Formats: sequence, C-alpha cells, structure tokens
Amino acid sequence: MSSRVRLARNLKDATFPGWAKKPERVRVFDLIRPAVESLPEMQDAFSEAMDNLSALDKQILVERHLISREHAAKSSGSGLVLNRDETFCVMINEEDHLRMQALRPGLQLRQAWSAIDHLDSELEKKLDYAFNNDLGYMTACPTNLGTGIRVSAMLHLPGLVLAEQINPIIQSVNKLGLAVRGLYGEGTEALGNIFQVSNQMTLGENENHHCRAAGTRFCPKSLSTRKTRGRRFWRRNRRSFTTTLAAPTAFLANAHSISSKETMNLLSLMRLGVDMSLFPGTERALVDELFILTQPAHLQKQLSDKLSAEGTRFDTR
Repeated sequence: MSSRVRLARNLKDATFPGWAKKPERVRVFDLIRPAVESLPEMQDAFSEAMDNLSALDKQILVERHLISREHAAKSSGSGLVLNRDETFCVMINEEDHLRMQALRPGLQLRQAWSAIDHLDSELEKKLDYAFNNDLGYMTACPTNLGTGIRVSAMLHLPGLVLAEQINPIIQSVNKLGLAVRGLYGEGTEALGNIFQVSNQMTLGENENHHCRAAGTRFCPKSLSTRKTRGRRFWRRNRRSFTTTLAAPTAFLANAHSISSKETMNLLSLMRLGVDMSLFPGTERALVDELFILTQPAHLQKQLSDKLSAEGTRFDTR
C-alpha cells in the first residue's frame, strides 16, 4: 500500500530529548525548525510546535502515519515540518532530535530512500550531527544506532489471514531480520489486515542494504505467496469466498451504525474483492481513501459536534 524510509539523527553536544530539560528542548527546536523549513523540499510547508496543535489534529496526523503516537503526546519543545503533498515529514524532538521520513505510494522503497537521503544530506550542511566514526550516527535508542534508518512497507494481506497462513509467514520473516507490526507500529493491532514490515537492525550494514532487504527479500516474496495461495484458496473455496467478500459491501451500504474497527476490517475484505474483480467499476483508490476517512479523528474533524465514545460508531447512510 505504501513505502516509508525514516532516518533518526541527533545534534552534536545537545542532550537527547528524553533527558533534556524544557529550555534545552526549546533551544534545539528553535535551531532545527528554521533549518528544515529552508530546504527546497519544504517550501510552503506546514510547520508547527506540538503545543499549538489540538489533540484532534495530532490524532489525525497519527492516523495518516505522518507522526508517531509518541510524538503526538509531546508538547513544549517538540514540533513537526510537513510538506504540502505529505511525502516528507520531519518530527523534531521525538525520541531523537530529528526523525525525518519520506513516504511514497505502493512499493517504492528505493525512491523513498533516494528522496530522504538527499534531504538528509542537505540538512547535514546546516546542522552538526552527532556522529562516531566507529558507531555511526548516535541515537537515543541502541536499536537505531549506526545508520539510524528504518525501512518499512505497509502491506495489505487479507488472503493470508483468511487462509490462516499469516503466522508462518511472520515467523519466517522474523528469521530474515525483519519485523512485522500492526497498523500503527509496535504493539498495535493489524486492523484491516494491514501489516507494517521493517528492518530490525541498523548497525553494521549501509542504508542501501536495508532497502534491498525490505524491498527484495520480503515484499516480492510475500506478494508472490499471497497471489499463489490466494488462487489456491479461491479455487477450493470459490462459493464461500465470494459470499465472504460480497457480505461486507451489503453491510457497509445498509448498516445503521458501525464502529471504526469494524469498518476497517470490512473495507479490507472489500479491497480484496476489488483485487479479485468481484466488484466491477469499483476503484481500489476509493477503498484506500475510505481506510483513512473513516478513522475516528477524521470522522470527528468532519463533524461540528464532539463525538462521544459511542460516537465512533457512525450512520453509514
């Protein structure tokens, strides 16, 4: 569904955000923010301090995978710079001083890496990074030490889930040095049968290796496996499979109320039906857009009145 390459960087002689007092965080933020805003890729970008954003706006950014849940909890001394087409986002004073990411649709890991590498190189001319000749880029967490890179792809794998093959796939992927997480990263559920796959190690290999590992070692294999097993599953269970995929459409069109979680899971089946040509005339892009727009904060943004907990269930008509 999408590709992301994220880099973690810190400033030399500045305390890591987790240990820094408020004045130090504010100082670092005031140093980094104008440097990022001056980049050609960030012309006319949205730039804001976290304490100036509402809780709803922060949650929308999380739902669009532009910032982390941890960054949404930040306040004074933290912020973000986001370009207008949402292909670059720089979090300032999250776990590290800089968490910069490039996002691209589909499987475009190399393109995402090329884009963020150029942005990082330009930014390094303006900021003095914390770098060690033996260890590489210094980071707050040892798992990011070295290259500071996190390469990830968002995969929609309902066929493997329906065929009860997802757990063996995840176990084999872990042996390849890749991590499989839920929709919003570590510790979250794979809502809508959407999984994040990323590298686990950052030390000892260069950035191109990690992009190749995620882009060629797992993703094409998983897609090939999904297609092969999907065809087998389709042949063996054509009637029940058709019913399974047709039901979500009827439910989504006629249900009086439905939760966001239910919506995600039903849209997942509908998207699979579109891929299997069961819904002629329905564009996959429409279903992908609904994945975003039906999440709680996006629904809240569209309404003038505050939603209650029960209000996350909405009238589908």
